Amino acid sequence: MTVSAYERFPVASALCPPRLRPAVAAIYRYAKTADDLADEGPRAPLERLTDLQAYRADLHAIYEERSPSPRWPQVFGPLAQACREFGLPQAPLDDLLSGFEQDVAKNRYVSQEELLEYCRRAANPVGRLLLQVYGIHDEQAQHESDAICTGLQLANFWRDLSVDTRRGRLYVPLDVCRRHRVPVASLIAQQETPATHALVRELVEWTRELLIQGLPLSARLPGRLGWELKLVVLGGLRILEKIARLDYATLHERPALRAWDGPLLLWRALRRRMPAPTNNTSPR
Repeated sequence: MTVSAYERFPVASALCPPRLRPAVAAIYRYAKTADDLADEGPRAPLERLTDLQAYRADLHAIYEERSPSPRWPQVFGPLAQACREFGLPQAPLDDLLSGFEQDVAKNRYVSQEELLEYCRRAANPVGRLLLQVYGIHDEQAQHESDAICTGLQLANFWRDLSVDTRRGRLYVPLDVCRRHRVPVASLIAQQETPATHALVRELVEWTRELLIQGLPLSARLPGRLGWELKLVVLGGLRILEKIARLDYATLHERPALRAWDGPLLLWRALRRRMPAPTNNTSPR
């Protein structure tokens, strides 16, 4: 159920109907390759942006029924087939690239609203494309999908604080820093204080609300798709639970899902039971 940066999104797993797996895999391969162009390796920002521009040109080529470049055949061949079979719209695929381009050049966010706008382009399109593949088009489903995708992206940010701050990158909105009187320099220096713990706690609770807001979508997806989405959301909530059990001290420790979390998530999914908020600071 993982594809590197898209750690809790389903990727052509056993729960995905076989007929849909090639299209699902094509969407994630497209997103993962673009994410790697933006974020992997030692290349300079200008090189990354140049690669993303070439990637966008190949995307436009398949929608204009032209041959893309030979650079990414494993991406655009399957994606073109998925577009033909399921009528994938171009806009969400373009939005993803816009979000990744922003990631190359921007590493501070003034407000929660600005961070949500980033997630609208860098995360939400994946869910909307999957809804298209699943044949679900109503506005409520799209709204709930957006809440899930944004929540998963934010959960990834808060559990990756120790990684991102070492790289000088900060997704914590500056208005939240001011509210908790936490200087940006202290976060970049990874200085754990009661104030940083309170800050992360606010962000975790905000993210948890988003995931729970989107969870009803899993009950409206047919068969195995609903089960898969429920497990994905529960996985994101489990990460937030682990952050809480660290007393929100993720500037020095990165919680992760482990093999033994699988049975717990299955049990919660079967019982249709949501994990309660926790301030428990005991070990994971």
